[in-house]
Amino acid sequence: MESEDRQTRKSNLRLLFEALVVGLVAGIVVGSFRWLIGQTLAMWQKGYQAAHANPALLWLLAGGVLASVIVAGFLVKQQPHAGGSGIPEVELQLQGKLQLAWWPIFWRKFIGGVLSIGSGLFLGREGPSIQLGSTVGQGVAQGFKASKSDSRVLLATGAASGLSAAFGAPLGGAMFIVEEVFHNFSPRVWLNALAGAIMANFVVSNIFGQTPVLAIDYKHSFPILQYWQLLLLGAFLGLIGRFYQWGLLNFSHVYQKIPVLPRWLHGIIPALILVPVMYYFPGYVGGGNNLILSLNQIHAVNILVLIFLLRISFSIVSYDSGLPGGIFLPILTMGALLGAVYGQFMVDLGLLDQKLVVNLIIFSMAGLFSAIVRSPFTAIMLIAEMVGSLLHLMPLAVVSVAAYVVNELLGGVPIYESLAGRMQTKEDNDYVGEADQLTISIYEGSQLADHQVKDIAWPDRTLVRVIHRGQKDIIPNGNTKLLAGDLLVLEIDENQRGLVYDKMANLQEAKE
Repeated sequence: MESEDRQTRKSNLRLLFEALVVGLVAGIVVGSFRWLIGQTLAMWQKGYQAAHANPALLWLLAGGVLASVIVAGFLVKQQPHAGGSGIPEVELQLQGKLQLAWWPIFWRKFIGGVLSIGSGLFLGREGPSIQLGSTVGQGVAQGFKASKSDSRVLLATGAASGLSAAFGAPLGGAMFIVEEVFHNFSPRVWLNALAGAIMANFVVSNIFGQTPVLAIDYKHSFPILQYWQLLLLGAFLGLIGRFYQWGLLNFSHVYQKIPVLPRWLHGIIPALILVPVMYYFPGYVGGGNNLILSLNQIHAVNILVLIFLLRISFSIVSYDSGLPGGIFLPILTMGALLGAVYGQFMVDLGLLDQKLVVNLIIFSMAGLFSAIVRSPFTAIMLIAEMVGSLLHLMPLAVVSVAAYVVNELLGGVPIYESLAGRMQTKEDNDYVGEADQLTISIYEGSQLADHQVKDIAWPDRTLVRVIHRGQKDIIPNGNTKLLAGDLLVLEIDENQRGLVYDKMANLQEAKE
């Protein structure tokens, strides 16, 4: 037994070392990606500024933007999974429903992301950063000849490291992976994901400094007697979030009805829209972090509403074109705008102090993210890290939960799961693969809790290998009772991972 424990510790330490390597490489890759996007966007903005003095230059700029999206679209044509956010792909890979070679995705996502996001389209860098990190995790796992189970942990670690490097938010990066992507709070997952995320953040901190990405100064606590405002704001965000989910999932049908352009050239449409937007409103383009930092200076509700309408419509048009780019930062930008709209409206009615509008801007970023992505814990942690303040977690949580509940009541669904569901994945029903493992948590109230192993209708050819309960590892038999909070290690066929994942998800649903 001691020998087995020693072997387990050695294996865990080796995995932790590999996770740190993933974080290091992901930090370098995503840090470079982030820097190049910033430099490219600044170059375009200077070009459009110069075009005001020399209008003929606008034709050259338009040609350059079209060339950028055509190249990016061609890369996506070669490898379709290099387009879009990349987060749905990571989810499907971890569920065993999608297998991708890491290198073809890696370099196309990097180049295509710099071209499309750096051009000023309303796309975020975080989704591509997560996918770039996941490909780094795959590459490192392949280099170390890791087992299938360890390879998935390293893939998740890379994804967490990518988000951490994109936003300087290691805790939010790790939380996003376990809450939204991996759906598993196994210690092997969160510990290594956090280690990789911290390492990645250390790398980018040496490139960009330690100033938070959204260093918004807000010192005034939100009055407890004004919390009714937070509930109203949360409901407002939940409603808008539901509309955005619907728009993002349905506007792609409009692209499909365009007979002249093949799918890989759909990026031309947002590129043509971008040219006049970039010419007249250069400060409102891109992912939106600079816009967020300037919102507290805009006090006219009608101007804020117009900016929001521009952001939400162009975000949907940009993302559904299929170009490499995410919706993460655009969602935060829209949330900040809605917070500014609501706050300034209440100020105009005499129901809110002007100095508290900045609080609502920050709370609304978390609220809209919570409503659309359906990850409230990640929303709270991510915004706290990005803003660089843990002083106002309570109102942040109130808005996030209120927005989440309202979106749920309106029939909202997690956006990344919905996007993943639209992808065609292979379900192989032949049991010809090697043995693999799947780790799941037992939730309170699920159909698994408080039942004996023999009473569960397990998926075909699924064996319960180990039950992790607290600090104990239990080798089960048919009479072993499963408890809420247990971590089950299942032995499965590698080709049936996606099928088993779905069946176990059904078993995790609450008892009737």
